[in-house]
Amino acid sequence: VNHLGKMAMVVEHDFVMASALSDKVVLYEGRPGVECTARTPVGLVGGFNRFLNQLDVTLRRDPENYRPRVNKRGSQQDQEQKKAGNYFVFDAADD
Repeated sequence: VNHLGKMAMVVEHDFVMASALSDKVVLYEGRPGVECTARTPVGLVGGFNRFLNQLDVTLRRDPENYRPRVNKRGSQQDQEQKKAGNYFVFDAADD
């Protein structure tokens, strides 16, 4: 799609697939089943971080298979990532 200068909208709920397919994301905010607002597209890193910040969850990459893993709430890794504003570490080198 990129080489054709076209855009595609993909609805994906898997972080690995979404990060592989996307360069921008659209975040939806609101109250489930009550109201919803679509925000303007933002970059992948900023969008994932904003989404995970809303959930108060941090993710790291598994060093062996690079799949996302949820950090234990309040763990040292969780606290360090929140302090740095990095709710999801995209590259193993970002650790």
